[in-house]
Amino acid sequence: MSSEEINSLISKLDLTDFINSFLELLSRKKPLFIEGDINLHYKMINEIAKTTFTPPKKIKNLDRELIHLKKFGVLKSDEIFEFVKIVNYFRYLKSVDFSEIVLDWLNKISIPEEIIQICNYFNEKGEIREDVDEMMLSLSKALDRNKERIRESLNRLLASSKLSAYLVDRQIHYINDSEAILVRGGFNHVLKATVVGRSSGGFFYVVPQKIESLKKEEANLVSKKEELVFEYEKEISKTFNKFLKFLNFINREFDRFDHYQARVFFAKNLDLEFVLPSKSKKIVLKDFIHPALHDPKPINVDFSRKILMITGVNAGGKTMLLKSILSSVFLAKYLIPMRIDKNNSTIAHFKEVIAIVDDPQNVKNDISTFAGRMVEFSRLFSKNDFIAGVDEIELGTDSDEAASLFKVILESLLHKNIKIVITTHHKRLASMMATNDEVELMAALYDEKNRRPTYEFLKGTIGKSYAFETALRYGISANIVAKAKKVYGEDKEKLNELIEKNIELELSMKQKQKELEESLEKAKRQKEALKRDRESFKEEIETLKNRLEMEYQEAIKEAKRAAKEKSLSDIHRTLNKAYKKRENIKDINTNRESKVSFQKGDLVKYKKNKGVVLSLMKDEALIELEEGIKLRVPLTELKKRGGGVKKPKITNLRVERPKRASVTLDLHGLRSEEAIEKLDKFLSDALIEGFDEVLVYHGIGTGRLAYAVKEFLKTHPKVKSFGDAPIKMGGYGATVVKL
Repeated sequence: MSSEEINSLISKLDLTDFINSFLELLSRKKPLFIEGDINLHYKMINEIAKTTFTPPKKIKNLDRELIHLKKFGVLKSDEIFEFVKIVNYFRYLKSVDFSEIVLDWLNKISIPEEIIQICNYFNEKGEIREDVDEMMLSLSKALDRNKERIRESLNRLLASSKLSAYLVDRQIHYINDSEAILVRGGFNHVLKATVVGRSSGGFFYVVPQKIESLKKEEANLVSKKEELVFEYEKEISKTFNKFLKFLNFINREFDRFDHYQARVFFAKNLDLEFVLPSKSKKIVLKDFIHPALHDPKPINVDFSRKILMITGVNAGGKTMLLKSILSSVFLAKYLIPMRIDKNNSTIAHFKEVIAIVDDPQNVKNDISTFAGRMVEFSRLFSKNDFIAGVDEIELGTDSDEAASLFKVILESLLHKNIKIVITTHHKRLASMMATNDEVELMAALYDEKNRRPTYEFLKGTIGKSYAFETALRYGISANIVAKAKKVYGEDKEKLNELIEKNIELELSMKQKQKELEESLEKAKRQKEALKRDRESFKEEIETLKNRLEMEYQEAIKEAKRAAKEKSLSDIHRTLNKAYKKRENIKDINTNRESKVSFQKGDLVKYKKNKGVVLSLMKDEALIELEEGIKLRVPLTELKKRGGGVKKPKITNLRVERPKRASVTLDLHGLRSEEAIEKLDKFLSDALIEGFDEVLVYHGIGTGRLAYAVKEFLKTHPKVKSFGDAPIKMGGYGATVVKL
C-alpha cells in the first residue's frame, strides 16, 4: 500500500490521532512498515522492552546528504553532526545492559576508528571543538577578547556625562546583529556614529564609530574561523565518502532501532500490548478497545469464517465493531501496540486492509452512491489475501435488488484468500447468506426496557433495526412514529417480532450456557481441591514411611553389628526387629488405602508376575505363579486381573528349608569354581529364610576370588545390589549383598 492509501485507511478507521501520537515518538519521520522479518522484529521489540534506556534525539532524514557524499560533495558541519549523533547513539546503546540477542545485533555494527575520531571533534551543540586545533583555539580567544572590548567601550559611552543628555535609555540594543545604543536627535554634536535604525518613538539606534571598527575586526576573525571550519568539513566529507557504505548501513540500522524504541515507549506510556499476526486466517478479539473510544465496552468477537454480517439496531455500534476488526488487523500488521488481551486473542495477517465505509458520491467524482460502491467492489475481484470492511452494504439502491446482487458478489469472492466484514439492514440479504457455512451472523442488541442500544452483540442471529425506536429516542414525535408503523404493515412488524423472540431465545440459551460453564468451573475447582488433598495425603504417608524406613535401617545396622560378633541369637533378634519395622511400613498403605477383597482361585498380578490365589490369611495370600513357584505376599501388593476364578493347579514341588541358615558366608581359601557353587547355595538358603541382606567374606589376596564373586552377583536374578562392606565389617575383603 502506498503512503496515501495508508493515510486514507487510517482516517477511515478513526486512527489518525492514535497513529500521530505514535509518530511523535520516532526520532525522524518514516513509513510505519518495518522492512524484514516481522517475527524477528516482534522478538527484538519484546527484548528491548525489558531494559531501561534513553530514546534518541530528533535526527533529520539524511538521504539527500548521502547522495551528496556519493557525488564527492562537501557537507556542512551541521549536516555532519547529524551523522555524528547517529554514531554516538549506537556507541551509547552498546553500553546498555540489553539481553544477549539485542547485544549480538548491536555488536555486529562495527564503527571504524576514523568515524569515532570525527565524532570526538564535535561538542554537544554540534560545533567543532576549539581544542582540536591550535588555530581554532587562537581565533576563538581573539573573538572573545574583541567582544569584551566592544562591551567595555559601550559601557564607557553609556556612562559618559557628555552623552547622557542624548541617551533615551542605558541599554545595549542588538540591531542587525550589531550592538547599538538608543539616542535623541542632535547626538552627532557629541558622538560620531552611524544610524542603523529608528524606534517607534522617533529616536535613533546608532553604532558608535569605535564599535564599527571593532565589529569589522570581529567579522575578519569570524571569516578566518569559518575558513578553518570549511577545511575540516572538506576533510571529514572526504573520510565520509571513504566509509559511505558504512554510513548507509548505520543510517538504515538507526531507522530499524528507531522503529523499535518508538513502539516500546508508546506501549509503556499507554499500557498497550503487541500482537504478532498469525498465519491462520482466524480473527479472535478478546477485550479489544478501539483507540478512538473513551470508556467503551471491550469488544469480544470470534471471526473464524470468511464473511461476518453484522445486523441490528441503529447507532448500536455496528460500524465501530467493523472498524475495530479492521483496526486490529492494521495495527498488528504494522506491529503497533493496542489495548487487548493478547494471550487470548488471535489476529490474522493480510497483505491489504480495505475499508469501504464512505459515501463515494460527490460533485467532483460525478458518480452516484451505488455506482461508486460498485467501482469499489469491482476492484476486490483483482485482489487476493485481503480483509475488507463494508459499512451499510445496501447504501444507494433498492434493497431487494441489492440483496440478490450482493449475495452473488459475496459468494464469488469466497474462493479467494479473504475476509469481509459487512454491516447491513438487509434482513433479506442476511437470511439469504445465513445458510452458507462460510458466513457468520452477528446482531447488535437493544435494551427493550430502557429503549436504548446495549453496544453488545449476539452471535448467530439476525438483528432488528429498531428504526421506530431510534426515531423516538432522537426527537421524532410518537404520533408520527405510530403512523409510520401503520404504513409499514402488520406482516413486516410480525417478522420483526419473530426476530426479537429469536434474539430473546438466543440470550436465554447464552445465559444457560454461562450458568453451565460456571458449574463446570466450580466442579473443576473442587476437583483441584481434591487433588491437592490427595497430594497432601500422599506426602503424609511418605513422611511416615521414611521415618519407619530409617528405623528399619537402624535395626539392620544392629543386625550387622551382631553378625560381626558371630552371635546367631542376636542376629535373629535384630533381624526380627527390622522385619517388624518393615511390616509397619506396609501397614501404612494397608490401613490408609481401601482394601480389595480376594478369594481362593482369583487370577491376580504380583508386580510383573501373573498367578492364582491358593489360600488367604489375614493380610497375606499364598499365590502360585505361572512358573509353578509359590509365594506368600501381602494383599496390598496384589492386583486382580481378568478371567474370573481359576482352580489352582496341584503341584508336587516342595522346597525344603535349610537345616541351618546364616547371614554370613566365608569363602577364604576356596578356588573360584568352588566358591561360586557355595555362594549360589548360600544365596538360595538366604532367600528361602527371607533375608534381605547378607555378608560374603572373600578376602583381598590377588583379587581373583573377589572378582569372580562380584561377576556372579551381577548375573544373579535375585540380587538387588551389592558393594564393599564397611571397614568394621571387612572393608574391601567382604561384600554386602542386598536381596
